Amino acid sequence: PVDSPSFLPIVKRRMVAVIAMIIAAVCQSLSTITFQSSTNNRIITPSLLGFEALYTTIHTSTLFFFGSTAFIGFVGTTPFLLQVGLMVIMCLALYGWLLSGKYGNLQLMLLIGIIIGTGLKSVSSFMRRLLAPSEFNILQARLFGSVTNADADYFPIAIPIVIIAAALILAYSKKLNVLSLGKSASTALGVNNKAGTIYILVLVAVLMSISTALVGPLTFYGFLVATMTYQLAPTYDHKFIFPMSLAVGFMILTSSYFFMYHIFRAQGVVSIIIEMFGGIAFLIVMLRKGTL
Repeated sequence: PVDSPSFLPIVKRRMVAVIAMIIAAVCQSLSTITFQSSTNNRIITPSLLGFEALYTTIHTSTLFFFGSTAFIGFVGTTPFLLQVGLMVIMCLALYGWLLSGKYGNLQLMLLIGIIIGTGLKSVSSFMRRLLAPSEFNILQARLFGSVTNADADYFPIAIPIVIIAAALILAYSKKLNVLSLGKSASTALGVNNKAGTIYILVLVAVLMSISTALVGPLTFYGFLVATMTYQLAPTYDHKFIFPMSLAVGFMILTSSYFFMYHIFRAQGVVSIIIEMFGGIAFLIVMLRKGTL
């Protein structure tokens, strides 16, 4: 009831959740669509570059080396900026080394990103095995992607960065249409493929870092959004694809929470539903296409 003393706290908490959903939808949808267009591949996603693995390693190593007290206190703007900074630095180093190098190419960058992600996951898995059961339970709650991980204190930092990065991507949509044609075609049409790819991937790294640090890892969420967007907007023009992806991304998050809380009556982690359907969609697309 409106006159209940719990009304305002519940409204504030739900407003934080809705804002976190909007930020996650913007970051994941724009970054996945942009990444797939720049790589000219509709299956691979930015998650292959190791964002989730780095996020997991940061939190696991914090608990492993400094204990549960430091881990519980590892919240606030400073840890948030630290996570975002580490993810962006890792990706910029990867881009600068592989895309600007003599032997650098996009396929090698993706392969190295997968290897780095697998290595980080192995390290964090080893540390988790050495934790006490109580510490492991505390850690697992943080490692699942959920809007409940979002803190309203992060919004004054995250929202301006997301708005700037999203605006730059939207302003670059015409050249992105050309980049999606491939290296040879884009070069022939007067677009610097390497410079454009690096520029786009830097913005993708920023958006993915913000999303992962804010709500946690959502491995197949971006792929699910992109796949549904391509079906609903069968065009190569990004000025139509981007708005559709934003609507689809927000719809997936809100509908997942609605079904979890009001249909199944389960107070669980919604990312489990998203990952399950996203994984199924990934397998279907892979089996139909037959290649990466």
